[in-house]
Amino acid sequence: MSFKTVSCPKTQALLIGKPWNDDTLKLALASLAEDLPMAPDVPGGMCEFRRSLANSFFFKFYVDCSRRLEADGLVGNALAAAGLDAADVSAADRFHRPSPKGAQYFQIQEGKQVGQAVMHQAAEVQVTGEAEYCDDIAKPVGTLHGALVMSTVPHARLVKVDPSAALAMPGVHGYFGAADVPHNDTGPVVYDEEVFASEFVTCVGHQIGIVVAETQDIALEAARLVQVQYEELPALLSIDDAVAAGSYHEYPPFTDHTIEDGDVEAAMAACAAAGRVIEGEARCGGQEHFYLEPMANLVWCGDNDEVHTISSTQAPMKHQKLIAKALGLPCNKVVCKIKRVGGGFGGKETRAAFLNVCAAIPAFHLRKPVSLVLDRHVDMAITGARHAFLGKYKVGYSAEGKILALDMRLYNNAGNSLDLSGAIMDRALFHSDGAYKIPNIRVTGKCCKTHMPSNTAFRGFGGPQGVLFAEMWMDRVARRLNKAAEEVRELNLYEEGETCHFGQKMVSSQLKACWEQATGSASLAERRASVVAFNAAHKHKKRGIAATPVKFGISFTALFFNQAGALIHCYLDGTVLVTHGGVEMGQGLHTKMAQVCAQELGITTDKVYIAETSTDKVPNASPTAASSSSDLYGAAVVDACRQLNERLAPVKAKLGEEASKDFAAVCNAAYFSRVDLSAHGWYVTPNLEWEWDGTKGNPFNYFCFGAAVSEVEVDTLSGDINLLRTDIVMDVGDSINPALDVGQVEGGFVQGMGWVALEELIFGDKDHTWVKPGTLFTAGPGTYKIPTANDIPLEFNVTLLHNAPNPRAVASSKAVGEPPFLLANSVLFAIKDAVCEARMALGLGVDFDFNSPATPERVRMACAGPITKLFYKSDEVYRAKLTC
Repeated sequence: MSFKTVSCPKTQALLIGKPWNDDTLKLALASLAEDLPMAPDVPGGMCEFRRSLANSFFFKFYVDCSRRLEADGLVGNALAAAGLDAADVSAADRFHRPSPKGAQYFQIQEGKQVGQAVMHQAAEVQVTGEAEYCDDIAKPVGTLHGALVMSTVPHARLVKVDPSAALAMPGVHGYFGAADVPHNDTGPVVYDEEVFASEFVTCVGHQIGIVVAETQDIALEAARLVQVQYEELPALLSIDDAVAAGSYHEYPPFTDHTIEDGDVEAAMAACAAAGRVIEGEARCGGQEHFYLEPMANLVWCGDNDEVHTISSTQAPMKHQKLIAKALGLPCNKVVCKIKRVGGGFGGKETRAAFLNVCAAIPAFHLRKPVSLVLDRHVDMAITGARHAFLGKYKVGYSAEGKILALDMRLYNNAGNSLDLSGAIMDRALFHSDGAYKIPNIRVTGKCCKTHMPSNTAFRGFGGPQGVLFAEMWMDRVARRLNKAAEEVRELNLYEEGETCHFGQKMVSSQLKACWEQATGSASLAERRASVVAFNAAHKHKKRGIAATPVKFGISFTALFFNQAGALIHCYLDGTVLVTHGGVEMGQGLHTKMAQVCAQELGITTDKVYIAETSTDKVPNASPTAASSSSDLYGAAVVDACRQLNERLAPVKAKLGEEASKDFAAVCNAAYFSRVDLSAHGWYVTPNLEWEWDGTKGNPFNYFCFGAAVSEVEVDTLSGDINLLRTDIVMDVGDSINPALDVGQVEGGFVQGMGWVALEELIFGDKDHTWVKPGTLFTAGPGTYKIPTANDIPLEFNVTLLHNAPNPRAVASSKAVGEPPFLLANSVLFAIKDAVCEARMALGLGVDFDFNSPATPERVRMACAGPITKLFYKSDEVYRAKLTC
């Protein structure tokens, strides 16, 4: 209620001498509202929620005291005298969190290097702190440290930039701005950005220049001394602002796409005539990547204008290309390398590149090494996040719940540059059917141009937003029909051989198998009955349960990215060195590649070492993204091993079967026979076809499938949520490494749970006037809440679907990075299920869009009741203010 403890004198005086009964409670709650006033634009926002929460805690105290008075024998029938019944007692119950438990079910392939649950190759050095990340690497002598000079307003003309005070500081070596960049235009897809702002700034945090100094502290202090004068201009800070102004990124062929199948108009008209059409607006917020290692870059120059850089990135090729462009150099003089990244999740695919270019400018001019490492709050404020989306939909359905038509327009908040927003919108369009067959569908997407930091890739890449909206309207259809949501979902699941709205056929679909195993192993029907019984006995604690499926396409939708290279060297001691274009980010890619290589060469995994990723070893590598890296680089490794095996076959024939079991002996014999012990492998994903010309095609190599069942308990007075149990069945084909895949499933699910239930980005805009316009308020863990150990399911069961080989990828495996993220939808709709139970008990409606994230504010206010009625007068479902 305040930055300090406050007392409530009116309520104190009112309570003295009053009887401990319901009338006194009502007086106290009304008095608290007077004692604790709060303006709508109060710092921190959430005015109605915070006032409701204060009163809710008083009610909890009232129940707790009544219960203890009776339990201690001080007042007979104290609960009844206080106007409470047995169902009210739950208001004062403390939630005891027992130690979590779980089970992991998977198959191991006996006698093979692939299919083994081996430990991540870098696990030991990572947990001991010995693993070197970008900023851990010993800096060259004379390294300078950079600090960005950034805009403090969202949209303005630059009137004057004066670095004189900064340059006067001891230890400062220079300030560099737009005039110092040979070629200032930049961008990962189109050149719609500048390395440094030349005339206009278009978001808070827009880089204006960089100061370099002998220490990071000096650089940061000097950057603050750079004087910038602005002529402020009107700013668009939300999707609604952009739509009203008609402000969109329009870069054909990257934007403004539509997918249509069937006859939407006729089908919708028939449904409307039968009174079975739902319309609505659904929203979901963004999400901060919150990788443990912030953005970090080290750049130094050699003779002949060579530029070398080590960067925390998922896409070294983009750094090479954009540094070369900015400096006017050929790409063969720029080398970018990275050994490992401390988490990326898509955030280091493109938004790391402009920072590396910023560091390269002073390094090139001064011929001194430059390190640029962002502090956490700066990283969060300027490098973009998952896109917030708005979906305007119209759905037609049958009396049984079969979806007959969908017409939906999607909008994302792209920010001040296009970045990857077009491709992200495309994947949202591809996944707007969820896992459901819709015979008549039209989906279209627009990328909103706003004065916010450019948003970017995040695990799922638009797929989560498209699927989430599908689950939102599916849930509404079920509630309109008064049917269990899982019943309607199952009715609409894709069947084998059916065709998606973009033309790709469901082949070897494991969707039904995952659904049936997940709902069966979770005992969904029995547990729903238990949930109903629990809710009947508890007035202020409600449980909800939900099952959701996932269908996720695997491949880059930019078809040219579906290529990969690998370089393998065999040494005379029988060890093997592999370099490939993928980046190790903790996901275990290197470990899997070592297993694939060992399997193909007939050696053990410990004989294989994966070298750092570098543009001078494997050129033109696609980003490590789209869940495709194991498929792409694994196949490239297989191709290189095939070449080596062909060369070594005559050598092994000469040595004989027994001697050939010693790979070192084979390598030595080959060496003395002058056989090449190095091979470059190459792979291109076959049979991909897609053009945005209205034709149908196959944009994906295959689909991953899964299903999850989650049960939650909600405190309807506080909005607190406890995830009681989650059961997941995930289709990963024949797993290359089940231990790593289970880890990806668990981690992806929990990160998704954060997006739908915990994490909320808050910027200054029309709905958050207490924050400076365009400025990120939640710029750190103090205000931005990611999941912790206390948020994981109390019971967490994960099954990798058995006996489901995938013939379209290396070792019959499937991708696993992104698809599990979408299974967290089961948590959101379990929460909504509990909220609807609370509303039904009050006689309130349950047909509404429940926007994401389901934070305690949204949950408490949606549960409604007499307490919230004091502060929120409308009968409509409370709409929390969402930065979108």
